[in-house]
Amino acid sequence: MRPTKGKGPVKKDTKEALKPVEDKRVGKRKAVSNVSKSSKRQATKAKPAKKDPNKPKRPPSAFFVFLEEFRKTYKLEHPNNKAVSAVGKAGGEKWKSLSPAEKAPYEAKAAKRKTEYEKVMTSYNKKQESVDDENDEESDKSKSEVSGEDDEKSEEVHLRCS
Repeated sequence: MRPTKGKGPVKKDTKEALKPVEDKRVGKRKAVSNVSKSSKRQATKAKPAKKDPNKPKRPPSAFFVFLEEFRKTYKLEHPNNKAVSAVGKAGGEKWKSLSPAEKAPYEAKAAKRKTEYEKVMTSYNKKQESVDDENDEESDKSKSEVSGEDDEKSEEVHLRCS
């Protein structure tokens, strides 16, 4: 394939972004834009919100309640195996082989922990709302003071112009 005069080499299978071009010579076809990889990374990686260290942790599921007990027994049976992945795999296989009747006590424990978590979260949310309300009141005061000064300045400017 010969490149035509005045046009650059044709690139196939590039990962560069395409955007429409309005040009009489080119028409409305899509042209390659030079988008750097660093700008793509910055756009996709947004900084997560700061985590509150006082926020209660979510409760474990029935499987993780089971795994807590399973780890103890697995370590007694296999004292030489210290790999976390081996314990997790063995626990997963054991969990799959359990019948619903055998899973019931773990699900009950998980449900109990979930209700406790919900109680703690409601109290935590109430505390957060009260802290936010106090912060809002302070910011409202400062806004009213600032807006009052702005109103006075706008009146002075209006009087000067008249």
